[in-house]
Amino acid sequence: MDDLRHLIDIPHIWTRLEQVEGRLLELSSSESQYTTEISQHLLRAGGKRLRPLLALLAATLGPADDRRAVEAAAAVELIHVGSLYHDDVIDESDTRRGAPSVNANWNNTLAVLAGDFLISRGSEVAATYLDLESVRMLAITYTELVEGQTLEFRLIGRLDHDLTVYRKLIDQKTASLIRTSAYVGARAGDASENVVETLTLWAFELGRVFQIADDALDLVATTDLLGKPAGADIREGTFTLPVLLAARGKEGPRITELLGQPPPYPEEAVEEVIGLVNEGGYVDRALSVALEHAAVAGQALAGLAVGETTRVLERMGGYLIERVEAARQTL
Repeated sequence: MDDLRHLIDIPHIWTRLEQVEGRLLELSSSESQYTTEISQHLLRAGGKRLRPLLALLAATLGPADDRRAVEAAAAVELIHVGSLYHDDVIDESDTRRGAPSVNANWNNTLAVLAGDFLISRGSEVAATYLDLESVRMLAITYTELVEGQTLEFRLIGRLDHDLTVYRKLIDQKTASLIRTSAYVGARAGDASENVVETLTLWAFELGRVFQIADDALDLVATTDLLGKPAGADIREGTFTLPVLLAARGKEGPRITELLGQPPPYPEEAVEEVIGLVNEGGYVDRALSVALEHAAVAGQALAGLAVGETTRVLERMGGYLIERVEAARQTL
């Protein structure tokens, strides 16, 4: 989180985030200590807290300055973390954020139940403190998350889907909740409709940048940075933008030969695909797509009054891409 702290150089935001951390532990507590332990496992493991930070930043663009910003930030993070519990069950993941996943530490049933618990608590806090449109948007977003996860499951081990399908997937699985984080934060700050609309568009494009950059990072970063081995997506049979682009290039026949059957794949096959994607320049091509989305996000912000918050927002797309470039320097 240190790099985000440097990027978001607004002390008030970090003070508020400390309040959010406290609320996350309060809201994830249960009368059952066992349920509390499982529900707080991933919350206590840390994370970038990108979504609550976006909600807090968005709230500063309105005149209100009350607890609703903190509650909005807590709601989106609870829904995000709850969805990760479900993702790890579906993906059969053993680790998350450098720690054992809940399904690995306990079992799939408890991971699903804890994920449900966190999502329901996020919905409860939203219904208690936020306006009806924010509650509605969070419900719509959870529908999108489920549809995205269903789509991803259908695509496991498949190289034959086009880039339109990939975009739909990242829009549903990632961009939707990032968009909604800004939306509910702005409404919690009583921002004008124009500001809410602008931030919603900006955040949706940022969500696309975030996922494309994350997909690229999976192919160039170390286990220490990712909390999981490089190429984890490929091992799971999830083929992201750089791999899909490579499968349509001159490396396509070899990649199809290596990944043409359902996972799991031999480790040497995964390593060869990573090499083909990197050496063929497909990480760069994916980052070029991310930069296009970052440019659209920047254009959206141009309509807002310049201030310390908008300056931070302008830098965020570039920060995500810089993470990939920095990781690649270690190759």
